[in-house]
Amino acid sequence: MTLVVFFSRGVSLETWQRAGILERELSLFRGLLAPGDRAAFVTYGAVDDGRHVNGWADVEVLPNRWRLPGNVYSLAAPLLHWRALRAATLFRTNQINGAWTAVIARALHRRPLILRCGFLWADNVARMTTSAWRRRITRALERFCLRQADRVIVASAVHRDDVTSRYGVAASRVTVVPNYVDTEEFRPSPRVQRDAGHVLFVGRLEPEKNVRALIDAVTLVHGTRLTVVGDGTERVPLEAHARGSDAKVTFLGRVAHGELPRLMASATLLALPSFFEGVPKVIVEAMACGLPVLGTRVPGIRDLVSDGQTGLLCGTAATELAEGIRAVLADPAATARRADAALAFAQHGCSLSTAVVRERAVIDELLSAG
Repeated sequence: MTLVVFFSRGVSLETWQRAGILERELSLFRGLLAPGDRAAFVTYGAVDDGRHVNGWADVEVLPNRWRLPGNVYSLAAPLLHWRALRAATLFRTNQINGAWTAVIARALHRRPLILRCGFLWADNVARMTTSAWRRRITRALERFCLRQADRVIVASAVHRDDVTSRYGVAASRVTVVPNYVDTEEFRPSPRVQRDAGHVLFVGRLEPEKNVRALIDAVTLVHGTRLTVVGDGTERVPLEAHARGSDAKVTFLGRVAHGELPRLMASATLLALPSFFEGVPKVIVEAMACGLPVLGTRVPGIRDLVSDGQTGLLCGTAATELAEGIRAVLADPAATARRADAALAFAQHGCSLSTAVVRERAVIDELLSAG
């Protein structure tokens, strides 16, 4: 088998490297390839994007060596990489944004297509813009791509139901493969002492993440401090806000993905105060580390965290976040029970090996169908 993976619009291996998730993302494809299989990555990177997989002989990188604008390249790539795509057995996408590249390639080269989406693109666009035409175009593109795919992989049962009911995709064509975590890397560290009152946030620093409210919440809970991991357009104003408050906040910026287990081992809880999410991988990683989770009661988080059983949910206001932090800190025994249940959930349902087995089954089904 030769599997061709079409990256999301504008994304490259360099993007993954800068975000600190390169090894996490590549680990899935290493697991999916059986002996003798090959892969090709259609990326939006420069001609040297392949350097990030040097030493992996079974992978070819097909970058945007023509330096075309992203939208133009998304339409032209199936022709520009014609020879490599003709040699493919199967096509796969990473997200819906840009999946039309794979749909065009499917039409040109007559290869089966697996469309994978960790979240529904149109829902995120609807939350982030008031532009009616942008919402309509996004919804139409999403519908078109989902209906053209031979199989669809989603990260949750909620998304499966949305795809089948909203877009009329047959349930038999949709498979749930939860966001995965490498449980060999993300696991409890009994020898590391947790720092009492240490609240951890990991994610992009953008308005929808609601980090300002989390900073304000920390000021309301005596004896707590906050570590913020990540970067984005809100970092500078958030740092200024923290300096002007009584909160003890440390901004680490982006860190290598391999550093997260160490940070999670020393924290008291992971807080995700977002206004909305897809299916956040950071929650599963925290669960796998035995780190208690506090999330907001919003789509994406409430679909992943069972309130009172595998974590706690709260509102998005600073006072509600503060109340949630107090609840985690006030009852260590109950918090430990929830963390143990979350650990079992992550290990048995969200491990990398589980994701590989489920997705490989979809691949084998398509290959056996010819």
